[in-house]
Amino acid sequence: MKLQSTQIAGGQTKLQQLVHSITEAIAKGELKAGDPLPSVNQLSSESGFSRDTVFKAYNILKQRSVVESAPTKGYFVANESYRVFVLLDDFSAFKEQLYQSLRQNLPESYAVDLLFHHYNREVFTQLIESSLGRYSMYVVMNIDHQSMEPILNKIDSNKLLLLDMGKPANDKVNYLLQDFGESVIHCLDEQADRFRKYNELVLVYSEKDTPHPGEVVPAIQSFCKKHSIIFSRVSRFDSSKLKSGQAYFVIRDSDLVEVIKSCRSNQLELGKQVGIISYNDTPMKEIVGGGITVISTDFEEMGREVATFVQHKHKIGKVLSTSLILRDSL
Repeated sequence: MKLQSTQIAGGQTKLQQLVHSITEAIAKGELKAGDPLPSVNQLSSESGFSRDTVFKAYNILKQRSVVESAPTKGYFVANESYRVFVLLDDFSAFKEQLYQSLRQNLPESYAVDLLFHHYNREVFTQLIESSLGRYSMYVVMNIDHQSMEPILNKIDSNKLLLLDMGKPANDKVNYLLQDFGESVIHCLDEQADRFRKYNELVLVYSEKDTPHPGEVVPAIQSFCKKHSIIFSRVSRFDSSKLKSGQAYFVIRDSDLVEVIKSCRSNQLELGKQVGIISYNDTPMKEIVGGGITVISTDFEEMGREVATFVQHKHKIGKVLSTSLILRDSL
C-alpha cells in the first residue's frame, strides 16, 4: 500500500486524511484481514506525512479495532471494516423502524454508528465535523427541508446519502426523500368521499413546535377548497373546541393522544362523529383507537433502500412514495 500526500479535502486535517485513506483501502478490498501495513518510518517517507501523524493514525485505528500490532509483525489489518455514520433528526417509533430495517439488511461486518441532532444546528455541525474521515458511508437526515446544510459539502458526495428531506441543489449528492406537498393532496383526494361526512377539517400544526415541513398547510388547504370542506388550523388542540362533525389532521403523536382522550371523555365515536388522520405510521397506530388512519411513507422500505446504497454505492436520487392507510378513525 502506497499513500500519496495530497491536498487536504473538505477541510480534513492530515491525521483525518491518513486515517480515512487506510479505512478506504480496507473498505474497497485493497487491504484485507491480516495484510501487513507499512512501518511508521516507511509510511512517513512514502506519504510525506510526519512520523508523529502516522503513529497517531495507527493508534486511532488500533482503538477502533481496525489495525493490530505485534512485536515481530509490525502493523497489520485486524479485520475488514465497514463503518457507517447514520445521523437522524430524533428518536421516534418510525425512525426505529427505519434503523431496524437498515440493520437487518446489512451484513454483520458493517458497523453502524447511530446519532441524533434534534434539529440543533450546532450539534449537527459538530457531529459532522468529528465524523469526517472516520466512516466508509454517511447517511444523514437534514435539518432544513428546502436545502442541504452547507457542512455536508465536506463529505465526499459519492459516500453521502441525504435522507427524508432537504433536496440538494446539484445532482451529485445522493438522496432518498419524502414529498410533503403534492403527495399529501393526492392521498387525501383518493379518500375524498370519507371526508364528506365531516363539516370541518382541523389541522393541528405549529411550525414552532414541530420541524415537519410547512408544505403540509397549503396542501390541506388546497384539498379542502377543492372539495368544499371548511379548513381551520390550530397550533394546539383545544378539547373545549371539539365537536361532532370535525375531522382532525395531526402531525405530533402527543396531539393525537389528546384528541383520542377528548373523544372518549366526550363520548364521541372515532370514525363516525369525529375523524382523525395522523402523519407517519407506527405499529401502535394500527391498533390504538381501533386503528388510526395515516399518511406515511414506508420506513422499512426506506431502510432497505439505505442498506442497498451503503453496500453497493449506486447513485440514487429518489422521492419515496407516500400512501394513505385507511383505518377505523376515518
